[in-house]
Amino acid sequence: MSRDQAAEIANGSTVDVSEATTRFLLYGLLPGWFVPGLADWLMHRRTRIEDTTGTKESLIHSLMMAEVGAPIALTLRYEINPLLLTVQLGAAAVHEATALWDVRTAENSDRELKPVEQHIHSFLESLPFGALASLMCLHADQVRSLLRGGRGDPDAWRLVPRRRPLSPGYLAAIGVAIGACVLLPYGEELLRCRRAARARKRRARAHRAVLRKVKGN
Repeated sequence: MSRDQAAEIANGSTVDVSEATTRFLLYGLLPGWFVPGLADWLMHRRTRIEDTTGTKESLIHSLMMAEVGAPIALTLRYEINPLLLTVQLGAAAVHEATALWDVRTAENSDRELKPVEQHIHSFLESLPFGALASLMCLHADQVRSLLRGGRGDPDAWRLVPRRRPLSPGYLAAIGVAIGACVLLPYGEELLRCRRAARARKRRARAHRAVLRKVKGN
C-alpha cells in the first residue's frame, strides 16, 4: 500500500475494495498458502511417514494437492463465471472429504498425529474456503448467474480467458513456488515412502527365504 492510499484511508476517503481484495488474494493468500503446506510436509517427515502409513497417505496428500491446484490454475488463467465457480465449489467439497480421509488414515496407523500438525491442517482446510468466499464477493454477479443456472449468459458454461491476463512474471513466480514448495517436497515424500516399501518387501522375502531354508533342514 502506498503512502497516498494510506493517507486516503486516514482521511476517510474510499479505496477500491475490489482491487485491494484481488491484490490480497494474489500476493498474500496464495503465496502464504505454501507456508502451512511446507510445515505439514516437515511434520510428515518428522513422524517418519514412510515407516507408518507410507505410500497410501502420501498418495492422499498428492490427491489433495491436485484438488487444490487444478482450480487455482484455472482461476489464474480464466474469468470467474458459473462454470469456474462450480469447479471451485466442487473441488473445495472434494478436498474437505479427502482431508477427513487423510486424518482418519493417519489416526488408524502408528504415525503420531501431533497437535501442531492438526493445527497446521486447520490452516490448510480453511484457506480454500477463505479464498473462495473472497472470489464470490468479488464476483457477486457471477454467483447470481450460477444460482439462475447461467440463463441469459452465453459464456456461463465455458472457459473464458481473462480479459486482463496476469503478468507472465507473476505466473512464472507462482509456478516456481509451486515447484519448490509443493512438487519437490511432496514428490520427495512419495519417493521416500516407495523406497521404504520396497525395502520392507525385500526384508520380508529374505525372511521367508530363511524360514524355508530352516524348515528344509
